[in-house]
Amino acid sequence: MNDRAFLFPGQGSQAVGMGKDLSEKSDFARKIFRLADDILGFPLSRVCFEGPEEELKLTSNTQPALLTVSYILFTLWEKEPMLAAGHSLGEYSALLCAGVLRYEDAVLLVHKRGRYMQEAVPVGLGAMAALIGADIDVLRAVVEAVNAENAARPAAPGGVRPVVNLANWNSAGQVVISGEKGAVEEAARRIGVRTVFLPVSAPFHSELMLPAEEKLSLDLDRVEFADPRFPVINNWQVQKVTQAAAAREGLKRQVSRPVRWHETMEAMLSEAAASRFAEIGSGKVLAGLLKRAARERNRPLEIVNIESLADIEKTP
Repeated sequence: MNDRAFLFPGQGSQAVGMGKDLSEKSDFARKIFRLADDILGFPLSRVCFEGPEEELKLTSNTQPALLTVSYILFTLWEKEPMLAAGHSLGEYSALLCAGVLRYEDAVLLVHKRGRYMQEAVPVGLGAMAALIGADIDVLRAVVEAVNAENAARPAAPGGVRPVVNLANWNSAGQVVISGEKGAVEEAARRIGVRTVFLPVSAPFHSELMLPAEEKLSLDLDRVEFADPRFPVINNWQVQKVTQAAAAREGLKRQVSRPVRWHETMEAMLSEAAASRFAEIGSGKVLAGLLKRAARERNRPLEIVNIESLADIEKTP
């Protein structure tokens, strides 16, 4: 019986040098990196292998880079899960690996997704902040109050409305808010817990991303989707996606809605048959969040990170 569950990382897990060992040792990896370079019209492979970091951190570069590395690792490992999930951009990686999308379509979609998200709000007018130890219900009430008070406030320069939204519920003790900079700062001040402002260039997963969602929806409608070979839990509903239409709709709606990752981890841990978990791609962020959620449930589990050929060779 299949007892594997896979996680696919999102933006923030990138690192200069990722995928280099894959390209040096695998014909398949070299082929995929060349294909990415040709489709995107710029050397994504060089950005991944050599940076500089500032170039890799550009949203329109980060997203295809992470997707490409995760896809190569998944393909080379030759294991299939009973269930998968991906954090934000990682949902594309999960659906790609489940056979829902062709790589050629997926890599261009996420490049456009990153560009649309960046273009939706002028740099410097949006913000995202991680609130450490915030109670989710208290936070929801504060966000609602700030938005109600700001409803009559004029938009900031650039037409950015003074709104703040829950963006990522990553764990019981870590929630990220996103929106117009002043509204985010006010909500964080009222909550009064330790706040970490994230080094991002746009307020992802807030309603300010609706223009990006509208543009991306048109592109998603032009691409062929297939039913997944294994279920993928989507970000916006925390539901198992088993059909092509639901996969497409989930990718549309996640742009301006929160990533409900804590609930996703709860759903995966409730699968009694899943005993071996793997984070496939750059970084160990999701593995850490999963371990924390498992401890809270007293749920024993095995989790590995697949970041390199060495990881593949040593993991049965």
